Amino acid sequence: MRNTFGLGLALFVSVALAACGPAQLTIFVEPASGEGESMSSLDGIEVRLLPYDRDQVFDSLTGVADMPEPRIPDDLLAMRDEIAAAQRQWLDNETQWNTLRDTLAKLNSAMEGLNRGESQYRRIFNEWSDLNAQYERAERRVAADFARFESLQAAGIGRMDSMRVAQANWADQAFADVDMVFGAKMEMSGLDQAADTTGVEGVAQFEVPPGRYWVYARYERPYDELYWNEPVDVARGEPAELRLTGENAEVRPIF
Repeated sequence: MRNTFGLGLALFVSVALAACGPAQLTIFVEPASGEGESMSSLDGIEVRLLPYDRDQVFDSLTGVADMPEPRIPDDLLAMRDEIAAAQRQWLDNETQWNTLRDTLAKLNSAMEGLNRGESQYRRIFNEWSDLNAQYERAERRVAADFARFESLQAAGIGRMDSMRVAQANWADQAFADVDMVFGAKMEMSGLDQAADTTGVEGVAQFEVPPGRYWVYARYERPYDELYWNEPVDVARGEPAELRLTGENAEVRPIF
């Protein structure tokens, strides 16, 4: 007679162990949303799983603060955007200038071993002459663009620094108890927080107890940052995935 008791016990133990195991969650950080983000810039982004909604905590503390949060003036935001646009224009033209410079250097090398009377030399020289004229125009554009960027930055840096200091001073007072509140929230949840750092492909992975978490991450850019605080329910069974993209991020200005 076949021993079905041992088979049934083994199956029960297997199911029980699976039910007690951690849940798996993979986070993909995709800030450019398909717009050609450099993969190297995705390396080293910290991603945290929090068993509480940090935005709700900050909103509550903001609501009971003695003073309202300093508001960034619209004209200062417009100034920041103008500086950012000027910097992009300068860098784009500088990239074109560098490309022309490298091409001219290659043409110079190609002409070095040729006789000036040869047709190949004349062809390369004519190409070099055309590109050199473009190079000189590009060089003037780069110089003008950089001067404009520096001028705009110098005009706004004082106000931006003052705004940054005002925000930091207000936050120090308004959020003085935030760590205590975070600790109480975590204790109530019965879960711990977890953290991982993305690799070059922008992937972070977690094995955590099942429950509700909030995925918190930030991706800093020159004049703003993408901020995520996305809720996710993690359950045992099939591994879960969440993508942090430009579409589900909050864009926050920085100075």
